[in-house]
Amino acid sequence: MTENYAEARHAMVLCQLRPNRVTSDSVAEAMDTVPREAFVPKALKGVAYMDEDLEIEAGRYLIEPRVFALMLQAAKVQESDVVLDVACGTGYTSAVIGRLAQAVVAIEDREELVEKASETLTSLEADNVAVVSGDLEAGNAKQGPFNVIHINGAIDEVPQALFDQLAEGGRLVCVIGSNPGVATLYVKENGTLVRSALFDAEVPRLGVMAKAAGFQF
Repeated sequence: MTENYAEARHAMVLCQLRPNRVTSDSVAEAMDTVPREAFVPKALKGVAYMDEDLEIEAGRYLIEPRVFALMLQAAKVQESDVVLDVACGTGYTSAVIGRLAQAVVAIEDREELVEKASETLTSLEADNVAVVSGDLEAGNAKQGPFNVIHINGAIDEVPQALFDQLAEGGRLVCVIGSNPGVATLYVKENGTLVRSALFDAEVPRLGVMAKAAGFQF
């Protein structure tokens, strides 16, 4: 265990991200800046930078840094983008995305996580991130459309409501399926969704958006 978090954070970038095809300087810099340890329970702070998924609450995880970084890289977040971060948990991914985008709407359906995320993001002065309580599958049409939508956790299919909230030219990144799943990028072009498989990714399932059987290809 270590309490030299800045050193551990930088080592995460150098040893986990850079050797694993994370070539985006902006993504690497954002993840080298946001204190991941601030978003995990006290008992997990010493392992906050391990290349593992960390359970922050029953059934909710911070997915491993490499997978998140590669998905974020594929989404090509721009400074002018408005991003929807679905199932934000304690807010880590929202904070990182907030370093890249103009604004982030972070949606969470567990009130205790909404409170934790709001408190932590406020303490870090992540002023361009707004945490809202709501149905994850419904998204947040009121504040859409979104240039980028990111979903935390493996799902079986993307809810149509989220596709509907994607702006023209927008990108949605998620992991479809599990054991392993496939990190997947959807791009809306002329009103049509173009799907690309990015890489195999084994991340915990997002229960509320994982169906009992079958998933979308």
